[in-house]
Amino acid sequence: MKLSQKIFASLTILLMSLLMVSNASAFFGSKFKTLKAEDGKVYIPVNKVNDGKAHYFKAKAADGTEVDFFLVQSMDGVIRAAVDSCDVCYRSGKGYVQEGDVMVCENCGRRFATDRVNEVKGGCNPAPLKRVVEGENLVISMQEINANAWLCKYK
Repeated sequence: MKLSQKIFASLTILLMSLLMVSNASAFFGSKFKTLKAEDGKVYIPVNKVNDGKAHYFKAKAADGTEVDFFLVQSMDGVIRAAVDSCDVCYRSGKGYVQEGDVMVCENCGRRFATDRVNEVKGGCNPAPLKRVVEGENLVISMQEINANAWLCKYK
């Protein structure tokens, strides 16, 4: 192989590697959308989270902890909110994934029906977040985020 062919091949490989690294965040980036508080609350448009799929967000608590949480509309039409952690497995920092109508703990594998999120608390259940719907938005107070920050200190 000629020197010019070796240089061309090396540059091609380098360019392809740079493209793959620059696109890595698209494939491996965070599933959490960062929210900024306004007037002591975070606002999420209802029409962005009312599709039955889990939607993941994070907000910075007063102590600087990034509090990860999810919203999911259950089969009964209620949009539910919970910290992406529980009282038992929070130290793992792994959170939950959705499988159909259940949220599954990525640490212990326990399964929780989406229509029980916000209804059952404590133990291995997703830690509920109080939320209200105001007009077109689902609203969570920063007091609620701050009170649950301890569950996300290991992430």
